[in-house]
Amino acid sequence: MKRLSVFGATGSIGQNTLDLVRRDRANYHIVALTGSRNLDCLVRDALEFRPDCVVVAEDSQYLALKDRLRGCQIDVLGGTSGLLDAADRPVDLAMSAIVGAAGLEPGLRAMAAGADLALANKESMVAAGALVKKTALDNGISLIPVDSEHSAVFQALIGEARDAVERVILTASGGAFLDWSLEDIAKATPEQAATHPNWDMGQRITIDSASLFNKSLEVIEAKELFDLKPDQIEVLIHPQSMIHALVGFQDGALMAHIGPADMRHAIGFALHYPNRKYLPVDRLDLTQIGQFDFQKPDFDKYPALRLAFRVLEIGHLSGAVYNAAKEIALDAFIDRKIGFLDMARVVEAVLERNFASSVAHIDQHSLENVLMMDQMGRAHAKEAITKL
Repeated sequence: MKRLSVFGATGSIGQNTLDLVRRDRANYHIVALTGSRNLDCLVRDALEFRPDCVVVAEDSQYLALKDRLRGCQIDVLGGTSGLLDAADRPVDLAMSAIVGAAGLEPGLRAMAAGADLALANKESMVAAGALVKKTALDNGISLIPVDSEHSAVFQALIGEARDAVERVILTASGGAFLDWSLEDIAKATPEQAATHPNWDMGQRITIDSASLFNKSLEVIEAKELFDLKPDQIEVLIHPQSMIHALVGFQDGALMAHIGPADMRHAIGFALHYPNRKYLPVDRLDLTQIGQFDFQKPDFDKYPALRLAFRVLEIGHLSGAVYNAAKEIALDAFIDRKIGFLDMARVVEAVLERNFASSVAHIDQHSLENVLMMDQMGRAHAKEAITKL
């Protein structure tokens, strides 16, 4: 029986993970479930799966959660300390699905406790890729990507020599505004940006998909996960969202991973790795699809992509700054304080400000330094927002 903890259980990745576990209950023991604000969902899942502990990240929700689970023989924890306590509990696999930089430390702690890490929290690799890889290596655990694109690359590389890789192509749907003009995009509302043509995801990641900030994080994550050079990474707009990534080899071959727009494929691969087991996802009928379309992304329409390659150029801890500024800019857009295209302006201003500062050139990838740059990026983003 596999011991599993799900960090970010109430989000889309967490819920899809539990959907697969529900279909195979005899083979899993849930050790920990964590959530943030959706208390009803967290309580419902706790009562169904009966984990050893349940954590609500919002301190203000702790007493309510404790009351609702009273008498259930489940440890109820709250706040950051509760998350870290849960991460310290030994498991075979930890699903890291907390959104944002908040997922970094629990993931590191889970790996230090000996858990293989199913990584859906791309911000961990963006902000602290070297630290995450070192922690995995030091503890002899597997780091299994859960983003559909990185899972696709990971699968395509099984049995292949890394020095045979010539390029990696990540695909993007183009999000909600693929066919919109730049003028219309500038006036887009949070509601419009939170609608995705193919994927069923949470609000924040769906908006990030519309701006391609999500893809920009994936560019940085791909560099870190697979030890790529910047010029080995390409991005193509692929509206059908069925080819998740392609790997090009030095003999000219391209290996593509094709599958339905269903996160349970990548999640299931991580749950069962290194084996493949049946998954309840659609089987593609290529005769019905007809064709796959591709186009180059417009960096004027999607400036987040240009900034991602700027991060790769700067190096050091610029990824931590980039991600922090992006999270603050996204908050401001959702709160209608800035426009859709202003998000990239905020992030670029913060990135260049920190690049000019000597502190941005710190090479020691310690958790303390990552968190310091994260806080600096957030503070500078708030200042940039007030100037718009």
